[in-house]
Amino acid sequence: MQARSFLAPLIALVCAALVPQAHAGKTLDAVKQRGQLQCGVSTGVAGFSAPDAKGKWFGFDVDFCRAVAAAVLGDPDKVAYTALNAQQRFTALQSGQIDILSRNTSWTLTRDASLGLNFTAITYIDGQGFLVPKKLKVSSAKQLKNAQVCVQAGTTTEKNLADFSRANKLGIKPVVFDTYEAGFKALFAGRCQAYTADSSALASIRSKEAPNPDDYVVLPELISKEPLGPAVRRGDDDWFAIVKWTIFALQEAEELGITQANADQMKASADPAIQRLMGTGEDTGKLLGLDKAWAYKAVKAVGNYGEIFERHVGGQSPLKLPRGANRLWNQGGLIYPPPIR
Repeated sequence: MQARSFLAPLIALVCAALVPQAHAGKTLDAVKQRGQLQCGVSTGVAGFSAPDAKGKWFGFDVDFCRAVAAAVLGDPDKVAYTALNAQQRFTALQSGQIDILSRNTSWTLTRDASLGLNFTAITYIDGQGFLVPKKLKVSSAKQLKNAQVCVQAGTTTEKNLADFSRANKLGIKPVVFDTYEAGFKALFAGRCQAYTADSSALASIRSKEAPNPDDYVVLPELISKEPLGPAVRRGDDDWFAIVKWTIFALQEAEELGITQANADQMKASADPAIQRLMGTGEDTGKLLGLDKAWAYKAVKAVGNYGEIFERHVGGQSPLKLPRGANRLWNQGGLIYPPPIR
């Protein structure tokens, strides 16, 4: 009996030692100590992330960084932006130069499993397309047989183009450029017959960069799935949770009818789901290491997911991209946030 009494606590201690311990991440502490969020963005994609004439960054991807800053620091303007091209983006995150990468980046198995990253959530459901001059009278990507197609190096776009050409026996000749801007400028200069990228980026290029937008058309086919969303470094589960749940909070806010304009009014709601989101009911912030009003601060700073979409890339923007698959699940789309509870 005495041996059994001695062994029981010993076995318990051994078992406890074998259970994986939660990793205490340091990113949240570093952001708070710094008083600023370091956000990696594109080198300039209209509607998604681009600086204005005064150097202030704005766009769809930018607003997710602003929302995280509001949730963590209480101020959406406490963000420093680093413009990164396709080759620089992952190294900047891996090295700790930035805290979050929010720039038209596709979630793939290779990136998720081999680069030391965690993709947090899908913020934009996209697909790869082609931008061509109307004068070529091309109506399908499968008509680009033996065409020279401009594409950016170091992207899934480059690999998808090769796969599409091989699968359809098109003999497409890639014309590869290091930067996004060099590729589409080469199209406008006549160095290639098409430019390929995510369809959202093509709409941005046609609207903002083409000498005459009416001279170009985005072909209807999508040749890939491109789920876009912010990424963080692997190994900091606390920070991973904060970023992904901030995005989910913006999406759930739209589902619950909470907007930037009515957020204060919605604090008085008797609906438990709204109370949790607005910080007037159950305290979900303590689970993330944030205060009770973390989600309210994010919504108040940038609006809900639908407002962000419409303002930067949807009907209220020059791009006027259709919401399509980026509608909420209960509106016929694929955006489905887990519940905040």
